[in-house]
Amino acid sequence: MKRGAKPQGTDNVLENLGFEDAAELSVKAALAFKFNTLIDARGFSQMEAAVLTGMNQPKVSQIRHYKLQNISLERLMQALVSLNQRVEIVVQPARRSQVAAITVAA
Repeated sequence: MKRGAKPQGTDNVLENLGFEDAAELSVKAALAFKFNTLIDARGFSQMEAAVLTGMNQPKVSQIRHYKLQNISLERLMQALVSLNQRVEIVVQPARRSQVAAITVAA
């Protein structure tokens, strides 16, 4: 690399760090963030969250600590539904000014 040259990066920090499943982990992180925000706002313990969502406490702990490799997207979405959230998946063509991508707005 030339002196003063800046390395090329993307908008996805996980991709920049070399994670092969960066897109999926980014979606999981956004869903986990929403889950954790709801748990905090409601003052639930991990055990209370586990009972409410039908998960065991160690799974809730994994989500609370963003250790998401062994948590499916479906499980995260179902946990949010258990917390009285509506989860929508919208598929639409990418515009010419956009690249095809997966995004989450939580």
